[in-house]
Amino acid sequence: MGKCTIVGKIFFQLVFCGTAATIVSGAVAERIKYLSFILFSFIMTIFIYPVTGHWIWGAGWLQKLGMLDFAGSTVVHSVGGWAAMAGIMVLGPRFGKYGNNGKITPIPGHNLSIATMGTFVLWFGWFGFNPGSTMAADFNAISHIAVTTNTAAATATLSATIASWVILGKPDLGMTLNGCLAGLVAITAGCAYVSISSSLIIGLISGLLVVLSVIGFDRLKLDDPVGALSVHLLNGIFGTLAVGLFAQDKIGGISSPNGLFYGGGVKLFLAQLAGVLAVGAYVFIISYVIWLVLKITLGIRVSLQEEIQGLDIGEHGNYAYPEFLIRKNY
Repeated sequence: MGKCTIVGKIFFQLVFCGTAATIVSGAVAERIKYLSFILFSFIMTIFIYPVTGHWIWGAGWLQKLGMLDFAGSTVVHSVGGWAAMAGIMVLGPRFGKYGNNGKITPIPGHNLSIATMGTFVLWFGWFGFNPGSTMAADFNAISHIAVTTNTAAATATLSATIASWVILGKPDLGMTLNGCLAGLVAITAGCAYVSISSSLIIGLISGLLVVLSVIGFDRLKLDDPVGALSVHLLNGIFGTLAVGLFAQDKIGGISSPNGLFYGGGVKLFLAQLAGVLAVGAYVFIISYVIWLVLKITLGIRVSLQEEIQGLDIGEHGNYAYPEFLIRKNY
């Protein structure tokens, strides 16, 4: 392996590691201390991501067991999701989110136009994320992966829109955007191992799952401002397990065992399930301990006054919209 190849792989893994850490940021937004989040991210990149990444991608015990995760539904997305869940549980919900009578108060994002643009940027970026995981100029595999990735994203967008329309009474744009991301996360593990028709089914299911889970996590009083648990954790798990059901050997030019639905029996599915459980247990327990230690030592939550005023002021000494402050002084 040449020096350039090694450096390229290191950089590729660096970006994956950073992605896992940023998943946590959205889940703990609007009440986390900036320094505490930075320290958690630093520890996560040293003690969490490299360990589980080695298990699955570095000839570790899960890879030897036969687990498949082509581009990171578990290695990247579920790892970030489990760490985020631990953070949410230790941190607690935002002020005013849940009433004593069980009432859930929506706290919507302030700019859906930017959220939509960000979703399209991510969708486009996934064509580097998934096809890039071939680590080779295999044009047959790259083209297949690009199509399965796009198909899952598109069908998940549709199913999330329809599900939110039916369940909530209106086609919620936030659910539509998260549906797109859910489809991308779910197909990431199996993008090279499943057919285009299977990617369509995976996308449809993931779009429905994200809507139901956003509602479900809210009812459990797990305050997740951006739906990171629903998008990354739940659909990372689903996408990983889906490989054990839908995988087809050399469907995209890459060898793999067949999944349960294609005559492969339960062996691959059980390997996928073992990976989900092992990674979930390790990441959640370690993350929970880290969050607790940070809470006891530095503290992880801003004051109530800072939370109400906005973290841009209390944590960063800036105003997100300084023009309003200038006009107020006149």
